Order: sequence, then C-alpha cells, then structure tokens
Amino acid sequence: MNNHQIEKDIKDLKKFGYVQELFRDMGGFSNFAVSFSIISILTGTTQLYGYGLQHGGPLQMTLGWWVVSIFTLSVAMAMAELASAYPTAGALYHWSTFLGGKTLGWFTACLNTLGQFAILAGIDFGLAQFLVGSLQEVLHIPNTALSLNLVYATLLFSHALFNHIGIRVVSWLNSFSAWYHIIVVFFILGALWMKGFAQPVSFLVHHHQTDGYPPFYSFLVGLLLAQWTLTGYDASAHVTEETVDPRRNAPWGIVLSVAISVIAGTILLSAITLSIPDLTQAIGFGDNALYEIFKLRLGSSLGTTLILLIAGAMWLCGLAGMTSASRMIYAFARDGGLPFSKVWARVSPSHRTPSNAIWGLGVFAMGLAVSVSVYSAVVSIATIALYLSYGLPIVARIYLRWKGTKGEKGPWSLGKFSTLNAIVAVLWILFISLVFVLPPNEKAGSVMLGCFIFLFILWFSVARKRFRGPKIGFTK
Repeated sequence: MNNHQIEKDIKDLKKFGYVQELFRDMGGFSNFAVSFSIISILTGTTQLYGYGLQHGGPLQMTLGWWVVSIFTLSVAMAMAELASAYPTAGALYHWSTFLGGKTLGWFTACLNTLGQFAILAGIDFGLAQFLVGSLQEVLHIPNTALSLNLVYATLLFSHALFNHIGIRVVSWLNSFSAWYHIIVVFFILGALWMKGFAQPVSFLVHHHQTDGYPPFYSFLVGLLLAQWTLTGYDASAHVTEETVDPRRNAPWGIVLSVAISVIAGTILLSAITLSIPDLTQAIGFGDNALYEIFKLRLGSSLGTTLILLIAGAMWLCGLAGMTSASRMIYAFARDGGLPFSKVWARVSPSHRTPSNAIWGLGVFAMGLAVSVSVYSAVVSIATIALYLSYGLPIVARIYLRWKGTKGEKGPWSLGKFSTLNAIVAVLWILFISLVFVLPPNEKAGSVMLGCFIFLFILWFSVARKRFRGPKIGFTK
C-alpha cells in the first residue's frame, strides 16, 4: 500500500475538519467493487424479473432497461464530480451542506439514511423471499411468514457480523463479489446459449402486460425493475475515508460500476428473455418467473444450480449494502444528526469499524421490511429516497453556478458539460420520484409522505437547534 498517498489523504481529510478514524485500506478496485456489488445485476434484475414481465414484458427488459441506464449514467457522472471534490464518509450529506447549507445537508442525510435502511431491507428481504419461495424444496424451508422473517433476520445478522469484524474482510469479499458476479453472469449466459434460445431476436421488442393498466402507464411503472437495479452506487463515496486516493478512485468507482452494470445487465436480460418458452406461462409464475424459466429451459438440476449461484450474489450484495449504509449513519451521527448520535458514531477500538451503526442498521432494516411487507413498495421507497438524496447536492451545485460561484473542484470533472449533465440528472430524479409512488406502489407514496411530514416537524421543532452539521462548510 502507498503510505505516502495515505498520508496525503489523511491531510486532505483534515481540510474538512476530521481526523482519520476508519482504517484506510481500500484500493481503486475495492472502491469500485463495493458499488458494483450493491448494484448487483444478479440481484435487481432477478428479484423484479417477474414484476417487469407483468409491466411491459420483453420490451421492459430492453427499451426500459436502456432508458433508465442512459439517465442513470447522467446522475452517476454528476455524483462522481462531487465525490472528487468532497472525499468524506458523509458523502452526499456533506456535499449538500458544503454547497447549500446546514438545512439542506440535514434533509439530504435523512433521505439517504432512509434510503440506506430501505435498500438493505430490499436486498435482504428479497433474498429471503427468493430462498423461501423459489428454493423451499431444495433448502427444506417451509413457506410461511415466520420462516420468511427468520431467514431475513439471519441474513441481516450475517451481514452485520462480517461488517463488524473489519474493513479488510469486507473489502476482500467485495472484491471477490465483483469477480463472482462476472463469472456467474458468464456461466448463466453460457448455459442458456448452449441450450439455444427459444425466441427470435425480434421478441425483445414485444410488448405484453397483464396488470390491467394502459400500456404506456404500465411501461412507466415497470421501469422500477431497471432503476432499482441501478441504485446504490453512492457506496463508493461513502467509503472514501477508507479508500486510498479517493478524489480519483471514488468517482471512477461510481461511474464504472454503473457503466459495466449497464452492459452486463443488457446481455443478461436479453439472454434470459430470449429463453422464455412461453411468455403467458412465464408471467403466470409471478415472482418465481426466473426460477421457472430456468427449470423449463435447462432442467430442474441446472436451473436450481443457477438460482443458488444467484442467491450467493444477492448475499454479497447485501453485505456491500450494509457497509455503505453503516458509513452513512456513522458520518451523520458523528456530526450530531441522529438521536443518540454518540452511540451511533462509536467506532470499535479493536476492529476500527462503526459497530453500533452496523448493528442498529440491521434492527431498523428488519422493522422496515416487516412493516411495509409489499416488496415492490419497499424497493420503491429505497429508490426514491436514495435518488432524492442524490439530487439535492446536485441541485445545490447548479444553484451556486447560476449565482456565479464554482464551488470546490476535484480532479474528476466533465468540464463545460457539467452543468447540462447535472440538469438532466435532476429532471430524471424528479420524474422517477413521481412515477414510483403511483399504483401499484402507492404504499411507497404514503410512507414517503409520512416521512416528509415527520422530517419537517422534527427539523423545525428540534433538529435545527441541535444539529451542528459537518465540521466545516465552504464554497469557493
């Protein structure tokens, strides 16, 4: 490891008013891997594959995927610029504070914290459903609510335990996860290709739905499949205080994790969709559509093997999600932004990890998934809350530039295209925030409305008097 670079990074962190508490041991690939693992095309595309078939069919897997991908890359590039300028564990919350003030920073942090709870709940609850539903015969797990919750709790516990042990273990597992995802994707593609596709290429633009909505509306709500998958890449920014040369490695981690996921996701979704023997039958399988397609096309033995490999990818995705979320909670609590902040900001002296934030996150994620219960609503909450937290610092930077203030600039920049790209990113975030609270995900809208009301009451009654914000806030 480059000790000279680490010393430079520690001095750079002091500019923002913080001392090095977390263990800085992640290289560029490990930083990329944590975001790539949370995006996890083997998690998002498979958990919501049946949902996508119901809301647009094959067309959702092609046109829907690319519409979301293009605009998500715009958001990722806008965030990469900010990560290069402000390399702190608080990430989006710090960016908003430095650019727009303490109030904007607090609301960004709250939305990101909610999103982090929900994304972890979405990943692990989806995996629990996957195990109890698709693999109950293999794993001999009874398909009951109690079994589902016990499996979900066990998954959260395992992710908390590994994150508590230390960043070296998690960093290695995240690096392993990136290669694991790539190998499993190629294995799935090879198995499907050797069997031969059941449909012509023209099948990929075939529109089909069974949800009873107008076709265009159905297609829009079905975009949740792609957008939920392409979420969580802010993780590269959250672990900047554990990354060597974060002003360069973190932004590249953000952009490359999205770009590579887009390409791999296109190939994977296309191969699976072309392997559907009978579309009506596949849609009828509901949430278990992917497993049944594999069994019908490849046989029970090989189909089950592929599903088990995908389940492994989901577990690694949840591990990375816990890493990112706990760092956000740690950073927010470090600045006094949460109730009992001193508790959540405590770092384990032996492992140098935010242990209380890790275990507290597991408890809250457990409660969120169980209380909301509708899976697509859980992932809608995660997607909306996280993307709104992505958008607020981007808006703050646009506003500063409109006023003639450039703000801090890092070595990763889009140059003259920066502002235009930022505007496109914000418009997309507003669009999906509206679409994903519409039926059948209206429960997500109710939860988000309740959260906004609660946050406004909390800010004006208590938080604005007690919250001190990051150590420093500045614009240039």
